[in-house]
Amino acid sequence: MSLATPIERTTSDTLKGYVALTKPRIIELLLVTTLPTMVVANRGVPGFWLIVATLVGGTLAAGGANALNMVWDRDIDAVMDRTKNRPLVTGVMTPTAAAVFAFGLEGLSFLTLALFVNFLSAWLALAATAFYVIVYTMWLKRRSKQNIVIGGAAGAVPVLIGWSAVTNNLSWTPVLLFVVIFIWTPPHFWALAVRYRDDYAAANVPMMPVVASLRRTTLEILIYSVVLWVVTMWIGPIAHLGWIYALSATVLGGLFTFYSYRLYRHARNDTADVAEAMRLFHFSITYLTALFVFMAVDVLVRGH
Repeated sequence: MSLATPIERTTSDTLKGYVALTKPRIIELLLVTTLPTMVVANRGVPGFWLIVATLVGGTLAAGGANALNMVWDRDIDAVMDRTKNRPLVTGVMTPTAAAVFAFGLEGLSFLTLALFVNFLSAWLALAATAFYVIVYTMWLKRRSKQNIVIGGAAGAVPVLIGWSAVTNNLSWTPVLLFVVIFIWTPPHFWALAVRYRDDYAAANVPMMPVVASLRRTTLEILIYSVVLWVVTMWIGPIAHLGWIYALSATVLGGLFTFYSYRLYRHARNDTADVAEAMRLFHFSITYLTALFVFMAVDVLVRGH
């Protein structure tokens, strides 16, 4: 399928297209992990302007990375029903304009973090972008069934940025938080990939549900969910969190595993319950949000 050529658009259409390039929903999820991490690192609410600078810098970095992802993937986006209305497919702007926009966001991100936060956070954000664009988008996504497993590391970097913004260093706690998001990413994304298995197959993208049986895919989702549950329980003693976090991690981990087991139980080699897959996908977003929110709540409640 050929990509649409740029056509005349209103200013509103163009602005909406540039916003869409940044994938705002993904950015929201990244920021949800950043702010609670800052609270845990500070053992309380950090300064207002530090929070603003960190979140703005992180938003710009993630938006630029997502835009570059769309520039590179515009050919397969045109093939997939889920992505066929993205701005580079419909011709809202040229790939060159999108790339310039993306690099501009990355430059602003680095300057914001370096000037108003610290250089460690700025370099971490830049490294996350490079990893997401070069390692995941340009190399792994079209070549390996482990694409999202390895590439998911980029989405875990915001917790390192949030921690370093407060402390200007890294320790075992942010590393463990990084591991949590790293392990959470495959079951989260594979659940969605079960729903869009035919899309990925048509685009020749070797996502796990395409190259492995759905029975095998859902088994791996279940295994990752159990490992995730175990790892989240380690955070409490290492990060000096109390009963509020321990209870929430226990309940949330149990529910995540339960939804994963239901998906596995209904799967066969060539079929899986799409409704169950999407139920797990949507809950996985709630899970990650709630887990990090309760970390912050634990610190704030016990600190007072």
